[in-house]
Amino acid sequence: MPRMLDVSDEVRAEIGDEEANRLLGGDNAPGTYDCTSCRTPGDSERERTSTVLFVGEETAVLAFAHASCIPSQVVPVSEEQLQGAVRSITGGGDQGRQPDSDLPLQAELGVTSGLLLVGGEVQPALVVEPLVPIARPGTNGPVDVFLELLTEQGFSTVTALDQVPEQLPGWSVLLVMGKLHAVLQPNNNGGAPVAWWQAHQAMQVADEWRSAVNKSGRVLVFAAPVGTIGQQPREDLLREALDRAAAAGKLVGAAMPLAGT
Repeated sequence: MPRMLDVSDEVRAEIGDEEANRLLGGDNAPGTYDCTSCRTPGDSERERTSTVLFVGEETAVLAFAHASCIPSQVVPVSEEQLQGAVRSITGGGDQGRQPDSDLPLQAELGVTSGLLLVGGEVQPALVVEPLVPIARPGTNGPVDVFLELLTEQGFSTVTALDQVPEQLPGWSVLLVMGKLHAVLQPNNNGGAPVAWWQAHQAMQVADEWRSAVNKSGRVLVFAAPVGTIGQQPREDLLREALDRAAAAGKLVGAAMPLAGT
C-alpha cells in the first residue's frame, strides 16, 4: 500500500530514485514506526511521515518521523553518533536519549537561546552548559575539562561581553523551518559537517530571536562549565549570569553562521 511519505530532494539524491520510489510505493517503508524526533508512535499509512537519513562517515541509516515534527532531510553525524541512532531507532537503550547519548560531551549539554546586548547591539545567542562535569574522552575525570576542550576546538576566552567573539571556521548553527536542530562542527575525516550538539526534538525559539538570526546570519555561542549559568527565567538574568562567568574566567564563545532557514 502506498505510504504518506515525504522524501526530500536531498534524501532522494542520497538513496537514489529507485529506492525512493520503492519507499513511496510502500515496499520498503514500515506502516508503523517510532518517530525519530519525538519518539512517539507514527503510522505512515494514516499521517504524513518524513524520511530522515542519518549519514555517518561509512554508513547511513534511514529513519522516519512525523512530518509535523521535522521535515524530510539528511542529518550528518559521526559514526559513533550513528551507532547511537541505530540503537535508538531499533529500540535499544534509553528511548528518551538523543541519538548521540553515548558521547558524554554531547549528550549532557543544556542549550538556551536568548537575545543579548553585545558590543552595543542586540545579538542572537545560544548559551551552552553541561549538566554534568565533562571529562576528557577516554578518561573518567574527575577534572572538568569542558572549557579546555572547547578552547582546543577554537573557542575564544570571553572576559567581558563587550564585543562579538571571533567566528569559528567550519562550525554553524542549524535551523530548519525556524526551529533549532543542531550545532554543527567540521568533520575530521572531511565531507559534510557533523553534529556537535543535536536536539532530541527540534527546539522552538522566540520569533524575535529567529528574526535577529535571519537578519545577522549568525549566532553567538557562549559556553560555561556545569553549575555556572543555571536555568535563568529571563534574558536580563541570563546576561547577569554570563557577566559573572566572564569575570570569573569561566566563559568561552564563538560566532557561527546560520545553516538552514
